[in-house]
Amino acid sequence: MPIEFSLGIIAFITSVIAGVVGFGGGMLLIAILPIFLSPSIIIPIHGATQLASNASRMAFSLSDVKWALLPKFLAGSLIGTLLFGLLLVNMPVDTVPLAIGIYILLNLWSPRFGRFISHYESYYLIGLLQTGLSLVVGATGPLSLSVLTKQLNCKNEIIATSSMFMSISHLVKIPVFGLIGFSLFDHSYLLAMMILGSVAGSFVGTQLRRAADNQRLITIIKLLLTAMAIKMIVAVVLF
Repeated sequence: MPIEFSLGIIAFITSVIAGVVGFGGGMLLIAILPIFLSPSIIIPIHGATQLASNASRMAFSLSDVKWALLPKFLAGSLIGTLLFGLLLVNMPVDTVPLAIGIYILLNLWSPRFGRFISHYESYYLIGLLQTGLSLVVGATGPLSLSVLTKQLNCKNEIIATSSMFMSISHLVKIPVFGLIGFSLFDHSYLLAMMILGSVAGSFVGTQLRRAADNQRLITIIKLLLTAMAIKMIVAVVLF
């Protein structure tokens, strides 16, 4: 089986997962890509594919997107890209996943912390951190997802709005790929197969999500975020 076709199927499966619960597909995909691709092209291919996955997931749920949050997140994202891109790229970031993991756990399960941090949480700051940190570390999407899960009560609004946020975070990476000399056109067939798989997966995942029980799915999202946060903490502390 050609590598391009295999990765198209894998992109479909991971996009279905993200379409149902809102995250996890991208992390699974980037864990699989080293089996098929050379290290030098993994990040650009992953970024372009995830942009397609998140943008299509948002497109299939446009009526559920909380558009009022877009200007704040976008402004924060642009500042975060400049700040982290210019100042922090060469700084040690080994403990960043630890901080993200602790923040997610407290935000989801500590009412006292939730009340305290709500005075400082803004989508300007979430955009700055999620998009800025995405340039230097992985798994930043759950930052905004944990806040949306706390503030919104509809599974479709949570995932559609999170998809919009993640689309922005991935979109700002595209110019960076050009600056480092990577040409997406040199891998057009591979990208076409993976993007096609991602869009199809977003459609199937969205249909499955709409059929799921609202409160049960929100609980599942919280539990999966919790498991991921614990994994991030353990990975830093033990390794």
